[in-house]
Amino acid sequence: MQYGFIKVAAAVPTVQVADCQYNLRQMESLIAQAEGQGVEVIVFPELSMTGYTCQDLFRQELLLQASETAIFQLLDFTRKLHVICIIGIPLAVGDLLLNCAVVIQSGQVMGIIPKTYLPNYSEFYEKRWFSSAQDLRPAEVRIAGNMIRISSEPTLFRTSDGVLFGVEICEDVWAPTPPSNHLALAGAEIIFNLSASDELTGKHNYLMSLLQQQSARTITGYVYASAGFGESTQDVVYGGNAIICENGSVIAKGQRFAMSEQLVTAQIDIEKLRGDRRSNTTFTNAQRRMATEKINIIDMHSACQRDFVLEREIDPTPFIPKSGEMKEKCDEILNIQAMGLVKRLTHTSCKRVVVGISGGLDSTLALLVCVHAFDKMQLPRKGIIGVTMPGFGTSDRTHTNAVALMESLGVTMYEIPIAKSVEQHFKDIGHDASVHDVVYENSQARERTQILMDLSNKFGAMVIGTGDLSELALGWATYNGDHMSMYAVNASVPKTLIRYLVEHFAEVTDNASAHILRDIINTPISPELLPADEDGNIQQKTEDLVGPYELHDFFLYHFLRHGFRPKKIFLMAQKAFAGKFADEVITHWLSTFCRRFFSQQFKRSCLPDGPKVGSVSLSPRGDWRMPSDAASTMWLNDIG
Repeated sequence: MQYGFIKVAAAVPTVQVADCQYNLRQMESLIAQAEGQGVEVIVFPELSMTGYTCQDLFRQELLLQASETAIFQLLDFTRKLHVICIIGIPLAVGDLLLNCAVVIQSGQVMGIIPKTYLPNYSEFYEKRWFSSAQDLRPAEVRIAGNMIRISSEPTLFRTSDGVLFGVEICEDVWAPTPPSNHLALAGAEIIFNLSASDELTGKHNYLMSLLQQQSARTITGYVYASAGFGESTQDVVYGGNAIICENGSVIAKGQRFAMSEQLVTAQIDIEKLRGDRRSNTTFTNAQRRMATEKINIIDMHSACQRDFVLEREIDPTPFIPKSGEMKEKCDEILNIQAMGLVKRLTHTSCKRVVVGISGGLDSTLALLVCVHAFDKMQLPRKGIIGVTMPGFGTSDRTHTNAVALMESLGVTMYEIPIAKSVEQHFKDIGHDASVHDVVYENSQARERTQILMDLSNKFGAMVIGTGDLSELALGWATYNGDHMSMYAVNASVPKTLIRYLVEHFAEVTDNASAHILRDIINTPISPELLPADEDGNIQQKTEDLVGPYELHDFFLYHFLRHGFRPKKIFLMAQKAFAGKFADEVITHWLSTFCRRFFSQQFKRSCLPDGPKVGSVSLSPRGDWRMPSDAASTMWLNDIG
């Protein structure tokens, strides 16, 4: 395991029913492929050595002996290999016949897991041949020359890197309380499921939902391999499902109804799973009941060390909904923002709001949220007081868009130029107006905030904040300037998402507003605190100064959501932005992110209220509590 990733595989071989030698050859081929690809654990379908559909042939001693002989041969085949193999076999233990998973590594049987829940309804008749793990008394069983303890007690396997995994078999996951529940609470981080589930109309969608929910409920990787081509089609058909989930998400899957073998691999992020568990107090509390239960832990042999290559696809825009979910998610986010504001207005008996409108993305979204909230409350939009405050750096484009947008939405509009007020302020403090430094810039931001606050007092209105999550992460806000408001509707919306929310609003609104909104989307992001160039174009572009928001939002998501260290974030960014950003560019802006994130915490420690809309938030009252004087040294050094 490197960078927290462990590579696993779900294998679906072609089979011949009751032909152990044929089935062994197919498995050996897939195991060799898996070893060559750096797979650490591979799982095969239920009863893969004999075929699941042997029916009363399971009572034949010859078949049971042939299965054990094949295990002997498989042990010899794997003697010099490192990959951990999980194989399905029928196994006689005293007077019981059990449907088992055998865990093999480097020529040794490491453990045996018997199936707990046997389906005996509809097309299933497993109790005709097999006994349940619940019928088993702990025993020592000889298999392929190995003496192995077998029992119904929860058993975990620990890799040489300390990753714990458990095994359950087919119907087990369909039970009201699957064995994987107990295994996960005992520490299992990955569950492997050997299955032979037949195909029925509508069943596959239910299966996918079941596996995703189980991996989410247990916060595990879930690796599922089910019987495929070659099983008897006397009464039913087996589709050959290979599915790998990680905490509710499908990260790899095979082709259903394939006529050839399949080897589906994926890298499961164990660090991510561990981080999710540590932050989920419900999961940690549920583990208490396992403190008194006996758990068997079997240590596996060392894995072969290889150069690490990240194979997983990495989403470069983790905050952005998938295309098929875009409309639904944007509606949901806008409703969360609007309902947060509705509650605050209702609680304070306030029927007016004041919002500064710059013609940029953030203030546009804040205004749209206000409009949505007022429409929900059936309040006249004239109660929304939009204020444009042109200053030294305001361009004609942003000013025109700000005015046109307010007019198109039917809100009350004020235009209050700030240049003369700021120039007077410069005289008062003895600042040279030709020096375009931080005083020059922040004086304008604070002047604008003062105007908004005083107007709120004048009209009995609430000042609505426009700053977004990305700006809060980087501290890209003037302290006690645009940093302050009475309710911050954009506080947990990242910059990369705002464009999509505004575009969504453009699609569902009238044509006049839509045209303006799309021009705002295409306007360069800027605080417009420095004078425009000689052609009147925006000279001060935020992303030239602090870096691309696409990168910063990527860093922010993985830093906050999963607690990943910079080295891992860099590795993932390399993959996500291959061909777009060079390594040195990623390194430069990752250093900037770490430095600014730590140094600007003091601004986040006193943020105004605002609604949480996603899994990442920087609210000092909720998701993120951090000392303002924490050192960033270790994080910066980790970037290398």
